Amino acid sequence: MKVTGFSFVKNALIYDYPVVEAIRSILPICDDFIVAVGKSDDATLELIQSIDKDKITIIQTEWDESMREGGRVLAVETDKAFAAIPEDSDWAFYIQGDEVVHEKYLETIKVAMERYKDDKRVDGLLFNYKHFYGSYDYVGASASWYQNEIRVIRNNKSIYSYKDAQGFRKGENEKLKVVPIEASIYHYGWVKEPEAMQRKQENFNKYWHDDQWIDDNVAKADEFDYANHVRELNRFTDEHPEVMKKRIEEKNWKFEYDISINNKKSGKDKMKSFLKKYVGIDTSYRNYEVVKK
Repeated sequence: MKVTGFSFVKNALIYDYPVVEAIRSILPICDDFIVAVGKSDDATLELIQSIDKDKITIIQTEWDESMREGGRVLAVETDKAFAAIPEDSDWAFYIQGDEVVHEKYLETIKVAMERYKDDKRVDGLLFNYKHFYGSYDYVGASASWYQNEIRVIRNNKSIYSYKDAQGFRKGENEKLKVVPIEASIYHYGWVKEPEAMQRKQENFNKYWHDDQWIDDNVAKADEFDYANHVRELNRFTDEHPEVMKKRIEEKNWKFEYDISINNKKSGKDKMKSFLKKYVGIDTSYRNYEVVKK
């Protein structure tokens, strides 16, 4: 079995992406790795080159800044990396620049890839998600955080990145057939120095919205106000991935959250929680179909 990892990145230093940690977290179970590195305003290219020259292949790209609807450019860059995966790879392991896999899940992921390698009913593997917010001590608890997504896909070039690169489809807009596994993606996209988060908000919204929308909806400030955008959170009491330890130790800002606020969750969240817990109905968005075993 051969596994190729793939990702894309641009301006990782300016926007404080843990992309090195992301790549290193899954590199042990990847035979090689493809990274589409967009032309950047910082030393992102040199950063990626420093990781593992034996395993990593870099494709230098240029983002189409005219794509300003639905985050489409992110999917285009994902597809560039996926297209470069060698034909002899069985699986492609996708990781975004703010996602990390805990080392405790690597064996589970590898076993699942081996088990379903020759099962053509299965297009990919479905992961759970932990969304961190504000600091490394809090994880999203609201139903508005997406709970699952596909991160391992079969090396089938009819598969492509969907919408803003959150998930995948194949052929004529067909959902992928997946198997859920007991492994989580640790999403750190909402944990950055407040200055870096503010820069990201002001810049990245241009890939979804026009200038007028940004002027009307993105506050101009020196720092991002985490408290003003917070959604329901729980205290995180588990261990972070080993590759994240140094970054976490160097965190230099404070964020605290009153857990009692969770009792004031929205009516929509209360209804979703009730339906899932007592009726067995999951109303969350699903960009995939689960294979019946």
